[in-house]
Amino acid sequence: MDFSIKAFDWSKAGTPSLLAAKSDCVVVGVFEGQTLSGAGRQLDSLSKGRVARLVKSGDMTGKSGSTIVLQDVEGIGAARVLLVGLGKQDKFDVKAFSDATRAAWRALAQTRAANVTWLLTQTPVKGRTADWAARVTITIGRELAYRYTETKSKPEPEERALKKVTLIVDPLDEKSAKVALKQGLAIANGADLTRELGNLPPNICTPTYLGNTARKLAKDFKLKVEVLGQKQIEALKMGSFLSVAKASSEAPQFIVLQYHGAAAKQAPVVLVGKGITFDTGGISLKPGASMDEMKYDMCGAGSVLGTMRAVAEMGLKLNVVAVIPTCENMPGGNAVKPGDIVTSMSGQTIEVLNTDAEGRLILCDALTYVERFKPAAVIDIATLTGACVVALGHHNSGLFTKDDGLADQLLAASKTSGDAAWRMPIDDEYQDQLKSNFADIANIGTPGAGAVVAACFLSRFTEAYPWAHLDIAGTAWKGGAAKGATGRPVPLLSQFLIDRAE
Repeated sequence: MDFSIKAFDWSKAGTPSLLAAKSDCVVVGVFEGQTLSGAGRQLDSLSKGRVARLVKSGDMTGKSGSTIVLQDVEGIGAARVLLVGLGKQDKFDVKAFSDATRAAWRALAQTRAANVTWLLTQTPVKGRTADWAARVTITIGRELAYRYTETKSKPEPEERALKKVTLIVDPLDEKSAKVALKQGLAIANGADLTRELGNLPPNICTPTYLGNTARKLAKDFKLKVEVLGQKQIEALKMGSFLSVAKASSEAPQFIVLQYHGAAAKQAPVVLVGKGITFDTGGISLKPGASMDEMKYDMCGAGSVLGTMRAVAEMGLKLNVVAVIPTCENMPGGNAVKPGDIVTSMSGQTIEVLNTDAEGRLILCDALTYVERFKPAAVIDIATLTGACVVALGHHNSGLFTKDDGLADQLLAASKTSGDAAWRMPIDDEYQDQLKSNFADIANIGTPGAGAVVAACFLSRFTEAYPWAHLDIAGTAWKGGAAKGATGRPVPLLSQFLIDRAE
């Protein structure tokens, strides 16, 4: 889809010219039980009261998410008019706007319209500006348009796709909306990359594949990249990371990708992504049912690569470093065993009580490695625990940090982007659950609070800098009939970095 921004002032004479312009469809919002205003009033006037009659008859209630398509509306240049219910005007907030936008995109897909004029971006949203509305409209539209076809020999034929969408804003909002247009497209491109990496089968999306993806991003966007192999990882004494990789025939990779958008002296934000490209559980073997979904155990890494793509495309004025430890977790005669003790890069020894708690074993060495960047903040992103899914389901990513300022920034970004996160506890009292009789720390805790204890494990390797952990086990992908990677939390991370750059 090709998106563009156009400014239009409905209060001036001659405004009906916008609705008289030729297009396949014009998208207009209708509030529940409210008098029409702006575009809706002009539309009603040109159509000789047709919209008002629909509202009065109850055919268009204005209820949030409701839609109706009108054909051949008198006085309107568009072949169709899509009316979208916005709910009650005094409750038109971020969620209501997002719900209406999703409903509009889905309805548009059924119209086969190619050239669309989109007026919802002129509707005021509580606490938000028109540039926010434009950015969210683009990211939601692209999310719903994504289709995986890479490994299908005969992809299902698609209906005629939307080709051109013109987002209408007020003249005073035109400049900021054009910036938002660029940002929205960049975030959408990053999220698509994340979805694609997650959806690829594990025999294709291997650690080497992720390394090559980082190299391609570096080439396309002039980033600095290093992809370290087995010997280099050994030289760094990442014994914890290597213990997970040792039974796989796929070589581990340690990816470092750097974006420099600010002065070299500015401390970077570091994103650390868990990159287990397939997780069998190792010797602590997972049940067979739904094990195929363990290809998604690299979605933390995928989201970091997607975010780096978005940051580079936006050209944000800050420094960002991506660090990705990536390998497979496989059973075998040389696999790490329950009861083994490994030594991390930090020098701390770890008793491996369960080989299926492998994400924290690779992340802890990466979290030690990033100290060399003297970071302003470090965020690790991982499909880390089933316990987080039990706690939060599939709506919120789990946010763990002791840094209130960093937590506030991430939660604000989650609300702005619509990519929800919920702050979880990480109190010192939970650390007792990780005690080991034979090592400095065990890799799993005693029963209870599994997601919290996992975050506590990681926290032991992050004392040198401000740190937050995002557990995306419940949000990175969907199962069942809608199986597929979601692209989250690229919108959250991108918004967080936009806010820091500003």
